[in-house]
Amino acid sequence: MATWKNLDTLASFDKLCSLKNHVDIAAALSGEEGGKRVADYSTPMAAGLSYNYAAKEVDETVLSALAKLADEAQLIDKFQELYNGAVINTGENRMVLHHLARKQLGNPVVVDGVDKREFYVAQQKKAADFANKVHAGEITNEAGEKFTTVVQIGIGGSDLGPRALYIALENWAKANNTFKMEAKFISNVDPDDAAAVLASVDLAHSLFIVVSKSGTTLETLTNEAFVKDALTKAGLNPSKHMLAVTSETSPLAKSEDYLTAIFMDDYIGGRYSSVSGVGGAILSLAFGPEVFAQLLEGAAAEDQLATNRDLMKNPDMLDALIGIYERNVQGYPSTAVLPYSQALSRFPAHLQQCDMESNGKTVNRFGEPVNYVTGPVIFGEPGTNGQHSFYQLLHQGSDIVPLQFIGFKNSQLGVDVDIENSTSQQKLCANVAAQIVAFACGKEDENLNKNFKGKRPSSIIIGQQLTPASLGALLAHFENKIMFQGFVWNLNSFDQEGVQLGKVLAKRVLAHNTDGALKVFSDLLNI
Repeated sequence: MATWKNLDTLASFDKLCSLKNHVDIAAALSGEEGGKRVADYSTPMAAGLSYNYAAKEVDETVLSALAKLADEAQLIDKFQELYNGAVINTGENRMVLHHLARKQLGNPVVVDGVDKREFYVAQQKKAADFANKVHAGEITNEAGEKFTTVVQIGIGGSDLGPRALYIALENWAKANNTFKMEAKFISNVDPDDAAAVLASVDLAHSLFIVVSKSGTTLETLTNEAFVKDALTKAGLNPSKHMLAVTSETSPLAKSEDYLTAIFMDDYIGGRYSSVSGVGGAILSLAFGPEVFAQLLEGAAAEDQLATNRDLMKNPDMLDALIGIYERNVQGYPSTAVLPYSQALSRFPAHLQQCDMESNGKTVNRFGEPVNYVTGPVIFGEPGTNGQHSFYQLLHQGSDIVPLQFIGFKNSQLGVDVDIENSTSQQKLCANVAAQIVAFACGKEDENLNKNFKGKRPSSIIIGQQLTPASLGALLAHFENKIMFQGFVWNLNSFDQEGVQLGKVLAKRVLAHNTDGALKVFSDLLNI
């Protein structure tokens, strides 16, 4: 059984701390040796992806120290305990089983006589069967007409992940003739959000997925009521247009208000739920169950790599530990995720939730304060737009911000034009290659306004094309990175107490049970 210890109690961490500023990446990437370094500092990922860390501030000495940290922190042992069904979420006394939704990596996990892998597969099949019947016209609206649009009603992990994955695959599905239904999302309790989405769809031909594990989520139920009101006013029966993704014990589970209910459980947290029915229902309806299955296969293949004890053959753990070095030794406060693919426009927002909700904590898994920094601030936007936005700070700002680029050799739609001897896709890829070197090497100029110090570390994940399988691998990579970093910091990465207090106070405001500052702010907002 693995031993859980704080980072600052590990001898290998002391060694790592002695290697602060050990590598000058401007020097490391210069000349012929720089080219060799780019070729060598690369680790294969699943689905044809690769993780290149040549522009990170590491060398064999730092990597060796990171490998020793991985061993002393027992990262693989802890991962094994997780996927074999140990209670890893200490805050809520729960197992953590999102990996099991894509593949069984270890022993059967049985809870109350139920094999959880069989449960997840059964719910995936239920979502697939429902989607196939909708596509075949076996499930229709009251007039016997096919549904053409699906709208997900959720919040947080029930929205960000599925939305990011839908946007990521929409063009691919259209190019590969798997696009079945347009998908929309309602998440914000702001009524303008729901109203705008409803105004953009044909209500009579729209399906609505209500996602709430508990069946009591205030924002989701408010938006559900908003939608039901609109359907009723349009002369439609809401129960013929709605399905639920919820737990078996929720009020939504066996309600006649829904065409069907697809079940999830307490062992897959919201931000990790895209591979459950939360993402499975809407992606199967939008693109077909086969596409969702390919995404799961890509994620499962990446998960398998994450079980490797050899740091240099485990891209997820390697990325995680380099991040530990940057955060806890180099002292960098944030990380930018920079996908050079418009299809990944909402992927940084999903990772922002996944990472910051998981590791944005100052107490360890035993509820004791830690004496070191933990999760960084995560932000990002797609290139090349970001270059004309916040890259100024990244290049010449006072803080060094580590960068995680994502790039693909080929576009999804394959529609392009050759201008001045290069295609748009080549120009896109040229920009990301140039940015990596520019950030690392900089440029000297007597005019300090035009002087670039460089020494800004980055990595890049490179693939042939963004497909369901490569997207699944990409998703699993970052999820596993977050998991390994939480292990190193001795955190519980799978609860989110920090989002609860605001909810409690909001209920007090709505009940007019306020005083002091809370009352005055409520009055200012006419509540």
